[in-house]
Amino acid sequence: MRWLAGRFWGRRVWRLVASGLLVLVVALASVLGTAWWMPLPERLGARDSVVVEYRDGQPAYVFLSADEKWRIGRPLEEIDAAYVEALVAFEDRRFWTHPGVDVLAIGRAALGNVRSGRVESGASTITMQLARLLEPRPRTLRSKGIEAFRAIQLEMHLSKEEVLGAYVRFLPFGRNIEGLEAAAQSYFGHSAAHLSEGEIAVLLAVPQGPNGRYPSAENAERLARARAKVVRRLVEVGVFEEAVGAEAESREVPRALQPFAREIPHAAMWLMQGYLTQGEGGRSGAGSERIRTTLDAGMQRLAARTLQSYEGEARRLGIENAAVVVMDHEASEVRALVGNFEFSGAAGAQIPAFAALRSPGSLLKPLIYAEAIDRGLALPGFLVEDVPFASGSYRPENYTGKFMGLVELEEALSLSLNIPFVRLLGEIGVETLVGQMQQMGASGLRRVAGHYGLSLAVGAGEVSALEVADFYATLARGGRYVPMQVVQAGAKAGAKNKAEGLEIYSQGASWLTAQSLAKRDRPDFPARRQPGGAGPVVHWKTGTSYGHRDAWTAGFMGNFTAVVWMGNLDNRSNAALVGGERAAPVLFDVLEGLNGRGWMQRGREPARPDDLREIEVCAYSGHVPGEACEHTRKAWALESQVPTRVCPYHVRRDVEDATGLLLTRRCRAGRAYTSKSFVVWPAGVRRFLSEELSGAQRHAGAMSALPDYAPGCAGALESAQVEGGPRIVSPRSGQVLVLIPGLSPEHQKVELRAEGGALSGNSGGLSWFVNGEFLGRVEQGASLWWTPAVGQNSIVVMDDAAHSSSLQLEVRETL
Repeated sequence: MRWLAGRFWGRRVWRLVASGLLVLVVALASVLGTAWWMPLPERLGARDSVVVEYRDGQPAYVFLSADEKWRIGRPLEEIDAAYVEALVAFEDRRFWTHPGVDVLAIGRAALGNVRSGRVESGASTITMQLARLLEPRPRTLRSKGIEAFRAIQLEMHLSKEEVLGAYVRFLPFGRNIEGLEAAAQSYFGHSAAHLSEGEIAVLLAVPQGPNGRYPSAENAERLARARAKVVRRLVEVGVFEEAVGAEAESREVPRALQPFAREIPHAAMWLMQGYLTQGEGGRSGAGSERIRTTLDAGMQRLAARTLQSYEGEARRLGIENAAVVVMDHEASEVRALVGNFEFSGAAGAQIPAFAALRSPGSLLKPLIYAEAIDRGLALPGFLVEDVPFASGSYRPENYTGKFMGLVELEEALSLSLNIPFVRLLGEIGVETLVGQMQQMGASGLRRVAGHYGLSLAVGAGEVSALEVADFYATLARGGRYVPMQVVQAGAKAGAKNKAEGLEIYSQGASWLTAQSLAKRDRPDFPARRQPGGAGPVVHWKTGTSYGHRDAWTAGFMGNFTAVVWMGNLDNRSNAALVGGERAAPVLFDVLEGLNGRGWMQRGREPARPDDLREIEVCAYSGHVPGEACEHTRKAWALESQVPTRVCPYHVRRDVEDATGLLLTRRCRAGRAYTSKSFVVWPAGVRRFLSEELSGAQRHAGAMSALPDYAPGCAGALESAQVEGGPRIVSPRSGQVLVLIPGLSPEHQKVELRAEGGALSGNSGGLSWFVNGEFLGRVEQGASLWWTPAVGQNSIVVMDDAAHSSSLQLEVRETL
């Protein structure tokens, strides 16, 4: 009986044990299953402070995180390895081997607590501490159980490195400073990538009592005692040598928090806006939010100091806002972005003025200049007209209100004359210029065909300082547009951008334009700098918008392009806003500062490109010489686009020796005559000179007119269409007009404009005929507008003496 009873109770015990084990397995499986499927703590995905960095990784501006913390993410692999070793040794020696809960530590802690009669150790692992940081709870036994559960869950989903990385992200360091990287920067002024032994001890001591130990005068003694305790413990476990520990204890503890970097507020806010709306900015590790820019700390500070040195004078003159952009056009990277004089106080002070759309004034003239050369329409030495001009109701004037009559195109650029460039834009086409600027990144220009007129040549459009920098960098780069970088792209992306640059202008046209922009004997040259002397060559252009609302200067020297803008963002007019007076001195100071500090690539100016060749041009006009041009000179022109228009100012005529009067072929028989060359100015120039000049000047003007015809010769002209009759200026001979799809021909009217020739006199009217039908009559130099008809069109202009000229214009619906 006893034997049977023993067997019965033995089986029952084993059943109870087996049942207990089964329940334990089921419970454990249930816990693990719950841990696997249950969402991780929400705070684990919290966004860190966004840090805008200089190109070398140095913080330039730090934003508060969305939960109002200074929490700067840094990947674990970038943290000083000595700190990681000390942290694990000090907080959780078996961290790398336990599953989130250290059973041995729990047993040891429980035994110690029982012996002492009070709680001395909670046996919390680093993973359990992370759970408490993510979900703070009262210190209770129930909370400890939840932390253990969360720790197991975290270890199931994250690697040990990820757990440790999250832990150092959320460690409290007093006030609203959270995470190791933010603490290192605010305590010591540098990152956690390199830490001394004393710094490591401080960073281990503070999280145990952050509000009573963070650096301050009141906390200094407590912090020193806590640090000493940490040092002794690290010496005990062999992380620090005794001598190193003694050295660490002898150092002063930090007594104040250092402010986080806030150097580039305008650029940072502007970049942050793009970061939030477009997802830009490089994520450089778990939880990190960094925008690594191309800005250079030294160049940024130079540009900011230079602009601030002009702030007092600008404010006295009523100028509240300004901007500076510095770009390394060889790398196609922005090096400095100064968004205003300051970030508070003045109206519009917080607006990043470098991105504001403003009227560029005359800054677009070099683009017109380069395009005209590319099309074979002009060369720097071309003699062009600067006389009153009208296109419909638009009557542009020069900044000075005066006209020069005839002037070389290069000098017109230096003097920033408006009329030559308005007329040149008419030949190039407004839509061509708009399209080129849009290709170079101009995002604020309207895409409605026909929206802009010829006034675009003098600033009737809006662009930003950043976009102007791209325009001038394109010229400096030999005509190739490469999108500028402000946020660092990957090496492959950057190389791809440079390789795939878009050719906007030829190298030759860009070089000739740059040479013209380098002239120093100009009225807009800064007064305190005397022309001449040695030094790097600056290629620059000033701009003043209509109504004196914007003062600009843009230019390049060496490998840097810079743009300076001054004005009032509320669009107030101010007579002091003149590009050469306000913006040019700042630009010269910035470029000279870059050069003086050795940042600029030294060496000779870019060599003359291979696509240029020397040609013979008329010495007087710079045009291709005709038979009447008796003197020539050399000039550089594009090999593929040599201008073909023969000098329009020289004519050859037969002059009777006895009277000095003109003869024609039919009336020179029996008379002694000599073939002579004459300079004949266009009717508009002659009319301007006759109205504006007097005395010796008027006499000089008259020297360009032809003599009268000898008696009996005026009526013996061979035909109505002769050299010396009216000259069609617009449209150009051989031009093909392509209509803009979707836009009515009524909104694409063609300008018909002609000038009276030598035989037309200075006054009188011009009559226009298209395809044999009379269109209208206008005064010499005035325009008539014609609605284009698809096909070949014969256009004829006739003066009052029946002298005429004609051309064929082809109009197409598509290319």
